[in-house]
Amino acid sequence: MRANSVVFLVAVISSPIGAACNRGRPVPPPPTMGALPADRTAPLPTPVVPPPPAPQGHDALGWDLPKSWSESRGSGMRFATLKPPVEGKIDVSVVTLPGLAGGELGNVNRWRNQIGLPPIDDAERAHMRQDVASKAGTIALYDFASSGANQQRMIAGMLFTGDRSWFLKMVGDDAAVAATRPDFLKLLQSLRLPSGRSQ
Repeated sequence: MRANSVVFLVAVISSPIGAACNRGRPVPPPPTMGALPADRTAPLPTPVVPPPPAPQGHDALGWDLPKSWSESRGSGMRFATLKPPVEGKIDVSVVTLPGLAGGELGNVNRWRNQIGLPPIDDAERAHMRQDVASKAGTIALYDFASSGANQQRMIAGMLFTGDRSWFLKMVGDDAAVAATRPDFLKLLQSLRLPSGRSQ
């Protein structure tokens, strides 16, 4: 008889009647997950991509430095910095990247954006381009000027040597860039690849 009573008691507790008896009691909340550790919520660091190695020996471009100019070798993408003897704000750089480095139109629009000019299409780019002959190959030359309070002028040459792109750029005050333009053109015309290497 006692065994039957135990069975009946278990059945009552597990039945809806037994559940109704518990309705008045507070139900504990379900367990919650704790906050993630600080190191789990922090964004992952962006991997640092090293710049391409600077060309040397048979990969390096050469030129004749105009009279009274100075030159210092750079690092990373900036292969060299050139300094003309002119007053005013001016920066002359030689930059190199492997491959086509975004193509001609992409680089032209990037340069225009740097001095506050709108992008152009390929037809406009072709109309603005001038060709300069050198021993290293044909250089695509562009001359841009912005207007307004921060007026700047940029003259940039672009040379593709098959496996590498070279950008020779002069940017600064309009008067300083204009005074330096003849020497800059001579510099571009003197560009040459190492002896025995063809484009």
